[in-house]
Amino acid sequence: MSVKSNLPERPRILVVTLRRLGDVLLTTPLIRTLRKGIPNAILDMLVFRGSDGILKGNPDVDHVLTISERPFAKETLTTIAGLWRRYDLVISTQAGDRPTFIALVAGRRRVGLVPHAGHGVWWKRHVYHRAVAAEPDCHRVEDLLRLADALGLARQQDIVCPQGSSVSMVAPNGAYAVLHASPMYRYKQWTQAGWRALARALADRGLALVATGGTDAGERSYLDALWGAGNPTVMRLDGRLDWPQLAELLAGAAIYVGPDTSVTHLAAGAGCPTVALFGPTDPRLWGPWPVGGLERPWAAAGSIQRRGNVWLVQNSLPCTPCQKEGCDRHLDSRSQCLDELSANQVLAAVDQALAWSRDREGARQSRASIGMESDMPLPALKP
Repeated sequence: MSVKSNLPERPRILVVTLRRLGDVLLTTPLIRTLRKGIPNAILDMLVFRGSDGILKGNPDVDHVLTISERPFAKETLTTIAGLWRRYDLVISTQAGDRPTFIALVAGRRRVGLVPHAGHGVWWKRHVYHRAVAAEPDCHRVEDLLRLADALGLARQQDIVCPQGSSVSMVAPNGAYAVLHASPMYRYKQWTQAGWRALARALADRGLALVATGGTDAGERSYLDALWGAGNPTVMRLDGRLDWPQLAELLAGAAIYVGPDTSVTHLAAGAGCPTVALFGPTDPRLWGPWPVGGLERPWAAAGSIQRRGNVWLVQNSLPCTPCQKEGCDRHLDSRSQCLDELSANQVLAAVDQALAWSRDREGARQSRASIGMESDMPLPALKP
């Protein structure tokens, strides 16, 4: 008998995702699948405090619960007491000890990821009514949708972006490019010379330039140095937008360029032509998820790969992708593959994305001119 068939008519469901912003965003296809497949459910999420903003305005989520990334004992005990057998079904999107324990505490029935192999697998398998072994070379979204398969639900493929705010007062008039130069960690960072050369080339193509970023003082200082005097005029919106406003800005952009970061995943999910600069990270696991999902997986390495509305750029050295924290193996490390990535290679991907966007807009206008319904899908145009 399936787990779903044992649920009450209006079940309470909790999805546990104790990871950072981009990981929470990549959980939204699973959440949409649950909402479509079990429409009467009360659907909650448990995430780290500070990651909940990426779920703002999400129509599929009823309540967002938060916990500190490193909680003290008192907070842990309070959380456990509040969750105790509160849910008819708990779905853990991670194979770690803490999310597995929370699933055991909170759910009458449980479905979750468990390690593919190794220490601790045996007890975690016994926690769940349906245990799904995490695949080591599987994309994160694909891995999560296998949880939907275990529940017998039809997959929904698209990222659901935060919503509910407007950027109409700050977005540029006309066509614009969004540049997000500041990942959370140095080892995912492209060169300042590369960003400046790219900005000049985009300005030469007639695009207004918008820079996004966070509120962290170090990040703002880096962007001050990057976009200071002597560079093309850049509209600085770093630290000024909430997540729904950022999603709206990205959805209206002619092009987005950014590193391996949550904003790049958001751009891809928003439907923007997205150029993602990848270094040590393996795109097979963490490549941006395009609108409509992946028709075929990302390759581990390649100069320029395209999937849907996403172009993924790598400087494919023999060690790429190493899945390490840069060449020096720490968060503030250099990464040779990114330090040596040329602006010309990035610009080649940008030009492909802009051409695709123009072709798609031309198809949209042609369709409108012959009276086709605006909500009919456009053909999948090749670059």
